[in-house]
Amino acid sequence: MLYRFDGKQPTVGKDTYVSELASVIGDVVIGDNCYIGHGAIVRGDYGRIEIGDGTAVEEGVIIHAPPGAVNRIGTRVTLGHNAVIHGKSIGDGAVIGMGAVLSILSDVGTGAIVAEGGIVKANQVIPEYVVAAGNPAKVIRDVSADDKALWDFGKQIYIDLAQKYLDEGMEPVPV
Repeated sequence: MLYRFDGKQPTVGKDTYVSELASVIGDVVIGDNCYIGHGAIVRGDYGRIEIGDGTAVEEGVIIHAPPGAVNRIGTRVTLGHNAVIHGKSIGDGAVIGMGAVLSILSDVGTGAIVAEGGIVKANQVIPEYVVAAGNPAKVIRDVSADDKALWDFGKQIYIDLAQKYLDEGMEPVPV
């Protein structure tokens, strides 16, 4: 559901699916062909959130912006189930694994992968095209061609899934 807060309301791009079970609040701009999954919380209440085209915000993800700042999430980004995103920016094509945490004002570079459960600390920078893992997240290797191919495939799955939800919708089942 979309909610106006403090005089600001979310805007949603063309062919973007926002689950009725998600909460998108305040100063949030979502691009085209995105997927905002069930149980996601996107809180633009005291900061602005910008989500680029083709980005998947999977189930249970929480996104918040620092006070008076912008949390920019690039194009074709994957935010895995139950990730917490409170950073400054995530570059185009990046992947944030399931259960990962990006603390306040962190910055993840273009094409980078933060592994499942990784913790990116406050103000920490993850460079472009690397894989980072652990707590705190440390660079463990460069992104490989196989990584890129896998995640390009995964990103398209969510773009297609968003369109399917828009075309077919969900229907409650009587108990």
